[in-house]
Amino acid sequence: MGKNKLQHYKDIDSYNNLFQYSYDDIKKGFPLKGKWKKEYFKNDKPITLELGCGKGEYTLGLARKYPNKNFIGIDIKGARLWRGATTALEERINNIAFIRTRIELIEDYFDEGEVDEIWITFPDPHPKTPRIRKRLTNPRFLEMYRNILAKGSTIHLKTDNQMLFDYTFELLNELNLEIVSHTNDVYNSDIDDDILSIKTFYEKKFLKENISIKYLKFRIDNV
Repeated sequence: MGKNKLQHYKDIDSYNNLFQYSYDDIKKGFPLKGKWKKEYFKNDKPITLELGCGKGEYTLGLARKYPNKNFIGIDIKGARLWRGATTALEERINNIAFIRTRIELIEDYFDEGEVDEIWITFPDPHPKTPRIRKRLTNPRFLEMYRNILAKGSTIHLKTDNQMLFDYTFELLNELNLEIVSHTNDVYNSDIDDDILSIKTFYEKKFLKENISIKYLKFRIDNV
């Protein structure tokens, strides 16, 4: 392991805006579950999650843009999260936190109805059929999200991958879920939402390669 990576892991252990628990410890109970607003953010503002947040670029962009909301980025890669958590501390962005965990364990960190919005930004599309269960818009994940989302909450998907976009769109229709808005090319559409103007490193790369960015906004209350 490189010297920088070792230092990053030491930093993570001391950061008060980044949480990581072993599987055994989290199963004993996460202390902030059901108490994020009161005990961490110390307000009653809505909570938005970014799943698979990587270096936290989108989470940070949202937190800067909407200081009247709370944001939590989730990823399994500690080195990536170090960058987002470090930037948040350097810029003194207080409406943000990060969790190092697998998305499969999300219900161990949040109580029923505790989350108000979810963003899924450029996830691994898992194109091979045997890996469908790993897609973050698979029915098993949608059920997890439903269990932690408040009624009427929305989920956003941004992706460069046409297969994942089509899969999600078709699944939502099959499940008779509400699709609020959708487009195969968000930057050449009539969707007027300044949130979409936040671009990650990879999104900028895709745009330079003339790869269109797909977007879906939907609700899952009746999953």
